[in-house]
Amino acid sequence: MDYDTFGGVYPAMCTPFHDDGSIDFQTLRDDVRRLETAGVDGLVPVGSTGESATLSHDEHVEVVEAVVDAAEDVPVIAGSGSNNTDEALSLSRRSVEAGADGLLLISPYYNKPEQQGFLDHYRAIADAVDVPQIVYNVPGRTGQNIEPGTVAELATHENIAGYKAASGDLGQISEVVERTRTEEFDVLSGDDGMTLPVLSVGGTGCISVAANVEPERMSALVDAALAGDYDRARERHHELGPLFRAMFWETNPIPVKAALEIRGHMSGRLRSPLTDLTEENRERLEALLAEYEAFDAADSDSGTDEVVEAGR
Repeated sequence: MDYDTFGGVYPAMCTPFHDDGSIDFQTLRDDVRRLETAGVDGLVPVGSTGESATLSHDEHVEVVEAVVDAAEDVPVIAGSGSNNTDEALSLSRRSVEAGADGLLLISPYYNKPEQQGFLDHYRAIADAVDVPQIVYNVPGRTGQNIEPGTVAELATHENIAGYKAASGDLGQISEVVERTRTEEFDVLSGDDGMTLPVLSVGGTGCISVAANVEPERMSALVDAALAGDYDRARERHHELGPLFRAMFWETNPIPVKAALEIRGHMSGRLRSPLTDLTEENRERLEALLAEYEAFDAADSDSGTDEVVEAGR
């Protein structure tokens, strides 16, 4: 697939497991088809939400292969980052060999490189692997922030085509948009609650946890904002707000996997050291999801204009 721009909604996919902890590839393929049918613009397997930290490298590649095989009309952007540049390079090459259309590269975590280290890391991968790549900044997980000037320098590379913004700092994200406007470069929200603000300053879409649960609603929010219909986009944003918050009641992907289990899409099983959603939060989540379903059953147009109250 010839693909070099990023826009719209990209679910950060979960990796389903059997009870014995092995990967449930049939459910994974079914989930690809469910999300694609719902109208998402692309798929992002084996990121943080996909529990990449507990997958072996071979499992990582097998998940990418399964998603690529099941996807029909949307690009697959594989997570392939690491805090080891050589390891990230190997995973990136293997992901592309497995059919990935692009790469999502989390910034090196734990070892906390300086800005020059970020430049060297991302350029090494972009020089060696000829597919569009997204720089992923999530300092809350990695311990170090990629500064806007560093992103602007990286954006000049022909293979570095986007930036996943999960810093929570709208001023910084706006500066990244401002400083990359002359490049073919897309800025995507990596925080569902920040998607509308990011789009308002020039972002092009989101890599979304909530889109696993409510892909149609998330697509409606982004489509409205990109079309300039901010009244409609705000309605969708506020309607989805309780779900955005619920997805982080506990560490991601604990709540989203529970939500998918409640909806009957996959088992909520996680790999250690992650633990099951607490019973209290599961009951709250069941109530919240039931409200969304009740709105759909009653009247999809009038229902989705209302703000869901459960989970507040």
